[in-house]
Amino acid sequence: MDNKQSSSHVNELKNRLHQFLEKLESIEPETTDLDDIDQLIGLVDELENQMNKLKKDQ
Repeated sequence: MDNKQSSSHVNELKNRLHQFLEKLESIEPETTDLDDIDQLIGLVDELENQMNKLKKDQ
C-alpha cells in the first residue's frame, strides 16, 4: 500500500472515530435504549475491522 492510500485510510479512520465520539457524547444515560448501544457497538466493530485491514495492508 502506498503512502497516499495509507493516508487516506487513516483519515477515514479518524473521521469514523470522530463520528463515534460525537455519538457517544450525545447520548443521555437516562434515555438511551438498546438500539443506541447496538449502534455504538457496530461503530466500534467497524473501526476495529478497518484498523485490522490497515495493519494487514501495510
